Amino acid sequence: MLLRKTVLVVSLATAALLASAGAATAATPTAPAATAPAATAPAATAPASTAPASTAAFAAAAAANPVIVVGGLSGVAVAYEPIAARLRADGYRTFIYQLPGLGLGDIPASARAFAGYVEQVRASTGAATVDLVAHSEGGLVSRYYLKSLGGTASVGRYVSLGTPQYGTYVANIVAFLGLGSCAGIVACQQMTIGSAFLADLNAGDDTPGSVRYTTVRTLQDELVRPTGNAAVNDGATNVLIQAYCPLRVVGHLGLVLDGTAYTIVRGALTDGPVRPNCLAL
Repeated sequence: MLLRKTVLVVSLATAALLASAGAATAATPTAPAATAPAATAPAATAPASTAPASTAAFAAAAAANPVIVVGGLSGVAVAYEPIAARLRADGYRTFIYQLPGLGLGDIPASARAFAGYVEQVRASTGAATVDLVAHSEGGLVSRYYLKSLGGTASVGRYVSLGTPQYGTYVANIVAFLGLGSCAGIVACQQMTIGSAFLADLNAGDDTPGSVRYTTVRTLQDELVRPTGNAAVNDGATNVLIQAYCPLRVVGHLGLVLDGTAYTIVRGALTDGPVRPNCLAL
């Protein structure tokens, strides 16, 4: 019994890792509300590693699609301020979407709520389409929106960071250890390898519509195992960081903090070639 209680604490602590780490690293104590999007002004200055190459590049980013950063399981909005700040510094109109109930509930239900948020962003900015940069479970919420809720008409680019597109053994192992089906967490159940949700999501075309799909993954991802399950089929650009930067160590949370990962995101948002900067901070 003591072992089971210990494992439960560890599993819940893992689910809360993103929230706690994000709160420790973010400079802003509060986050934009998911129900009331408001454009955030680009930062006056940008770090040298992420600054746009020229004024023209900055202006082009400002005129590009708004970018919605979609959080993951237990990911409070403030945890995504580091990547949002990089995007703002590059001139992008940037929004952060925190999953309802911190993403613990039904993924299709979260996707329906997200569909309404996308429409709010489009209405507030006047943009015909938005781009999505989605971390972890947020990538599944976004893909369900694109595939099953007609979202392809409203999205230009989809970039996922460490999303268990085909499930993760980290979710399956909770049941293996005798804690029931993901300790009752619905989203965890849906992210288990072989779940009915994933079978439906991955049936047919992985990349519907004219959206440009990019996935980013890392060998050191402690929550998506096997890491190859973070890639999708049917014409997506699937980027393994260590295929370009073998010495780069990036964990699951690191995908929204790491400079090299961000250079891949930035390239995807401009339809550029995959050229990660292995030395980016």
